[in-house]
Amino acid sequence: MSRPAGLYGRLPPLISYGASFTRGLFPSATPRKRAGARVSFALRLERTRSCQPAKPERTHLTDFHSLGLARPILLALDGADYSTPTPIQAQSIPLVLEGRDLLGIAQTGTGKTAAFSLPMIDRLLATNIRPSPRGTRGLVLAPTRELADQIAKNIRKYAAKARMHVNVVIGGVPIGRQIRMMSRGLDILVATPGRLLDLYDRQALHFDDLEFFVLDEADQMMDLGFIHALKRIAALLPKERQSLFFSATMPKEIADLAASFLTDPAQVAVAPASTTVERVSQAVAHVPAGRKPGVLGDILAADEVTRAIVFTRTKRGADRVSRTLEEKGIPAVAIHGNKSQGQRQKALAGFSSGRLKVLVATDIAARGIDIGGVSHVVNYEMPDVPETYVHRIGRTARAGASGQAISLVSADERGQLRAIERLTKMPLDVMAGFEPQPGEESEPRGRNAGRGRGPSRPNGGNARNGKPQGNRSRNGEARGKGFSDKEGGFGSRSRKPAASGRPDRRQRSAEGERAGR
Repeated sequence: MSRPAGLYGRLPPLISYGASFTRGLFPSATPRKRAGARVSFALRLERTRSCQPAKPERTHLTDFHSLGLARPILLALDGADYSTPTPIQAQSIPLVLEGRDLLGIAQTGTGKTAAFSLPMIDRLLATNIRPSPRGTRGLVLAPTRELADQIAKNIRKYAAKARMHVNVVIGGVPIGRQIRMMSRGLDILVATPGRLLDLYDRQALHFDDLEFFVLDEADQMMDLGFIHALKRIAALLPKERQSLFFSATMPKEIADLAASFLTDPAQVAVAPASTTVERVSQAVAHVPAGRKPGVLGDILAADEVTRAIVFTRTKRGADRVSRTLEEKGIPAVAIHGNKSQGQRQKALAGFSSGRLKVLVATDIAARGIDIGGVSHVVNYEMPDVPETYVHRIGRTARAGASGQAISLVSADERGQLRAIERLTKMPLDVMAGFEPQPGEESEPRGRNAGRGRGPSRPNGGNARNGKPQGNRSRNGEARGKGFSDKEGGFGSRSRKPAASGRPDRRQRSAEGERAGR
């Protein structure tokens, strides 16, 4: 039977889609090669670049199919009902697919995980190399256990059709199980810095196969004191790699850290640094410290509050607030660094399922909480670091939804409120009936409050010379001398407070000892 002569003229030239297209259609047609030959990453990219489909123009990127991603990724996105990329995804993915290093500034909840995961999966599919034992081809670093778990869960979803091995290593679980898992090699590893270095020091992990590196939530890494761990990791990684660096804020020290990981990076910012999410309605209630429990209960008892996260500065404060809410008949649970991994996962499961209406959390423990339907965020205590406010209220209004953030501000916290308003460049509305009372003076907060010694210095410092008294963390809780990377970053000795009068961003809180690793 003769074929119509004009038929093939109307069909798209399939051969132009190259190896990455056919590999997605017929995964068994191109078995992955062992990494034993040690072909350099740069040479592998050069070999695959010529057979990749042409990347689309960066204009009119209205759906994921226009971004030039491999077919297995698109099938997984279609199955998850992903259709329209967020601004950070539309700007980042084409640049990463071109092989560029990337410096991204984006608030939490804007889709950063997909922005780096999707092109990472695409690039690893293109090289199609099987990892060697104890090796990994892609590495993602996250500051906390919860965030690492969430990232790994999302990557597995995006790579569901790509036959890739993805796993996570964090503290709080037996390391022997993770050593056995690494013995087979991975395509993508998500890790906290402390546990990653533990595995490396035990020779259970190497970076010879590494092609793609991502550092997420860099500003939180600095707050936790991971700076020394990150510098060590940077020295261990191979020079020939593609690196991505994401942060919600970009002060000078974060930019300096980025320079140690990136080479001639493209820069993407979906919002000015330290701005807040536009869909969050923000309000302030000026409340004496003694009235805060009652006001908090009234706020959370309202019908419009369907699911809320309450932030405290300390672990003991989180437990105290949680107990108070339970006594008022409001289902609540606390999550912080003193909780075991099992307790933290149980708390998140209860909150995610709707069985618990309120999650009371410290700042570090809340990072990585990506739960939809959070209608309200309440700052029971104001953060000492203004940038933390941006991260807190980003727990609501996720994935295009709207939310409300309410801050309970006592007289001694008005300095923190003013610092937040300077950072975000916007005054916060005061709730009716909760205006500051005339003549009410700020009270010093700290060890020397009410003792006639004048205002206390951050970290319990001496009022005369500013040197720390005792070995205390930023949130005022005692800690051991010279603590190590047990559950957080590599700690440093107590530092002199910053010239601005607020704690040094690099000084790790006691929370950091249990947040990561």
